[in-house]
Amino acid sequence: MARGEDSLKRILIANRGEIARRIITTCKQLEIETVAVYSEADSELPYVKEADDAICIGKGPVKDSYLNMEKIIEVATNYNVEAIHPGYGLLSENGDFVKRIEQAGITFIGPNADILTLMGDKISARRAMVEAGVPVVPGSDGGVTSVSEAIQVAKEIGYPVMLKASGGGGGIGMVLCKNEQELSTSFSKIQSRAKAYFNSESVFLEKFIPNARHIEVQIFGDQNGNVIHLYERNCSVQRRNQKVIEETHSPNLSEQTREKLYEAAKRAAKAVSYTNAGTVEFIVDEAENIYFLEMNTRLQVEHPVTERICGIDLVEWQIKIAKGLEIPLQQESIKSFGHAIEFRVYAENPNNFYPSPGKISTLNWGNQTNIRIDSGYEQGNTVTPFYDPLIAKVIVHEENREQCLQVARSFFKETKISGIQTNIPLFLHILENSDFKRGSYSTNLLKQMVTN
Repeated sequence: MARGEDSLKRILIANRGEIARRIITTCKQLEIETVAVYSEADSELPYVKEADDAICIGKGPVKDSYLNMEKIIEVATNYNVEAIHPGYGLLSENGDFVKRIEQAGITFIGPNADILTLMGDKISARRAMVEAGVPVVPGSDGGVTSVSEAIQVAKEIGYPVMLKASGGGGGIGMVLCKNEQELSTSFSKIQSRAKAYFNSESVFLEKFIPNARHIEVQIFGDQNGNVIHLYERNCSVQRRNQKVIEETHSPNLSEQTREKLYEAAKRAAKAVSYTNAGTVEFIVDEAENIYFLEMNTRLQVEHPVTERICGIDLVEWQIKIAKGLEIPLQQESIKSFGHAIEFRVYAENPNNFYPSPGKISTLNWGNQTNIRIDSGYEQGNTVTPFYDPLIAKVIVHEENREQCLQVARSFFKETKISGIQTNIPLFLHILENSDFKRGSYSTNLLKQMVTN
């Protein structure tokens, strides 16, 4: 149901850390009150202090706090919020959560439950894209239920293949299989992992595309059927199939392929009557053929690079669309300016990527001219082992990519963080890599750097 321009006065943020702070910033600008929820482990984090109200909802583990739907909705009801913003991760793509929110008479700032359910299952999403004429990676028509069935599909599409959980992604939900033996060994493991993390044993197969680029398109849809794109982001620098560096625009990509990506993303969104912010992710092979990978039905971690080049507040757009308003700009009015790169600063060992929890004794960022820092932590805060170890996102925006790289290099050399390990040494290593500097890199970049 469409809401009036001034109907949202109070929003609950069902998330934590830097994304909670990010949402609070926009809400303050829009004079919207915020209600934060936090775990006992997060009680000293900045976002808890910055919200208008903050309520502890449980102990440290996510199952006892940020995944506790009943408690979150209870807080929303008790504090008379009109809407809930889920951020990303946690409950942001949980259709059951959205249904419960709607039953409580509260607006969900994101797509409806049907879209979340459809696109949250990779098998149903794949089928929807095939019907819409969006190119997909060769693979199984649906789920595979046995090792023998998986082997048969792999013989038909050819090795190597990716074995994936249909209910979720990231490094947890997929494994590369180069031959029949690896597929046989991995099958039951991925099924068990899928059941544990995504509550479904359903898995499927896709052809592995070597030397691919991971490129995604930011889209928005409104309740009147309008769909626009906000350009693309290259997310190919990854460790354990999880993004580390993202940039826009994608370097060394032909304008023809860029336009194909935009049109395919809009076609995908229109096919499912998509509303609010979303991201359509693609694999681009060495010949610049594009293949649908998945749709993320939420705000992305890397949304700031899009905000920087477009001069648009995506959270503000999310709120306006949730009110029932149209997308603020038409496609032809959306322009981009310069180049932007985001670096995800993690509390982790830069060599093996293992988390490095602990108290942040020193946190002194480098020169911040033209640099945006979205941080969930301040000096003296403790990074606990309960959550993803992302401590901040550093976003560099300059006239061109070469300037971005120069500024980032100087910034990270000047940054001093102690008490925990971070992946900043990895960034400095990547910034000196010849393939990365040329913009000629694929999802194999980090693996190749280790090998060489």
